[in-house]
Amino acid sequence: MVLCVLTAVFAYALAPDDSRNANQMHLSVHSKSPGFTVKMLTIPSEVNEQNPISVFFFGRKNADSEIPISGYEELGDGIVITEYTSDGSPGLQKEYAADLFPEAASGSEIATHYISEKKFLLGTDKYGRDLLSRMLIGIRISLAIGFVAVFISLLVGITLGAVAGYFGGKVDAAIMWLINVTWSIPTLLLVIAITLALGKGFWQVFIAVGLTMWVEVARVVRGQVMGVKQMQYVTAARALGYTDFRIIFRHILPNALAPVIIISAANFAGAILIESGLSFLGIGAQPPMPSWGGIIKDHYAYIILGKPYLAIIPGLAIMSLVTAFMLIGNALRDALDVKN
Repeated sequence: MVLCVLTAVFAYALAPDDSRNANQMHLSVHSKSPGFTVKMLTIPSEVNEQNPISVFFFGRKNADSEIPISGYEELGDGIVITEYTSDGSPGLQKEYAADLFPEAASGSEIATHYISEKKFLLGTDKYGRDLLSRMLIGIRISLAIGFVAVFISLLVGITLGAVAGYFGGKVDAAIMWLINVTWSIPTLLLVIAITLALGKGFWQVFIAVGLTMWVEVARVVRGQVMGVKQMQYVTAARALGYTDFRIIFRHILPNALAPVIIISAANFAGAILIESGLSFLGIGAQPPMPSWGGIIKDHYAYIILGKPYLAIIPGLAIMSLVTAFMLIGNALRDALDVKN
């Protein structure tokens, strides 16, 4: 968990491809296996100075051109490269003059400063993008959707559950009707409906997932509040003239939130799975923004084409992250169990 959070924060610092959304494409080296290595010629472009803080958190606006090459020949005032081809056939030859390269005046200086060997540790996707970089940056989506969705579900669920449990009567009946109606709708179907109403996008998915996860929180909080409000200290608070909302939020809720903490861990894991499912369906995070579910969507056909790792790697990442949150939920349940 800590490793995942640190990875999300320092994603662009860790990613081999630090361009925004790790979207540097090399179509000639698409779908390569992990550990693939190729020589790369970088042709720089004029880009305005970028804010280092923005680059650290959001990546570099990279307009440089990267060309995979299989060989090159130095000239006096330039260089001739042979483009890489995946089938082993002779690649196209192109000549580049030294004036395209600010820090080079000859072919040898171009080779020294602008040709490097690039290794793709997890291989490349079907567009030739570095899969490791896409995975590192994609973890931000999964963690962000978990945090925001759980926050929204807690905000709505605790409020409605506490009001229903404390006041009872018609207020409780109305809120329980809303809970039951929401609960009767399949989660994925409700998320799709909300997403289509709000539009496809990053923040819309956060809101949609959060608005579907408050029901369980509300039911648990309602039950807890109905039990705690019978305690003597609540009766004493009423006798002292405290307002209902002060009694709820200052006296009842602090003694009724232990189960909610456990549910939050499970909801976090559920939010990650829902977001992955939405991205797989094409209504989650939109390209070129990397998402683990989106990566699986792009490559699930490769499972039968002899390159299953393109879909298995993000699948294992989702499974590991969800398992981590479920284990935390189990540990919290044991730690908060007064019988132990």
